[in-house]
Amino acid sequence: MPENLTESWEYCLYIPNDLRAVTISRRTLRLILTMHGLIRLVDTAELLATELVSNAVRHTKGPAALRIRWAAGVLRLGAWDADSEPPEPPVPLQRVAEAEEGRGLGLVRACADLWGWHPLARDGSGGKVVWCELAAA
Repeated sequence: MPENLTESWEYCLYIPNDLRAVTISRRTLRLILTMHGLIRLVDTAELLATELVSNAVRHTKGPAALRIRWAAGVLRLGAWDADSEPPEPPVPLQRVAEAEEGRGLGLVRACADLWGWHPLARDGSGGKVVWCELAAA
């Protein structure tokens, strides 16, 4: 039975720098969304989380985390990594098929309602978060 969809909640999954973490993150996200009655968001959210976590694990050397937050009818996914460098700009959607890099953020930009990134400290010591949002409606 789905919960009250107006209630806010948040989860954070800390993951090692290991490509297996992508699958673990995706499956954990599916379980969380299913248990909260948000099954209609699962497929798109899985795609988005896969791209965000994959980038965090593949392009950095340290640990990472997947943050999943539901508030005011919006699902926000964020991938933290210890590298403060901004992500590569996404490839335009019409070039995603032939691009060798940047396809993931191109998909995020195309499938999410909003997306972006921000450093976690002004001096770059806190890493960064790349995030995206999906509205329930």
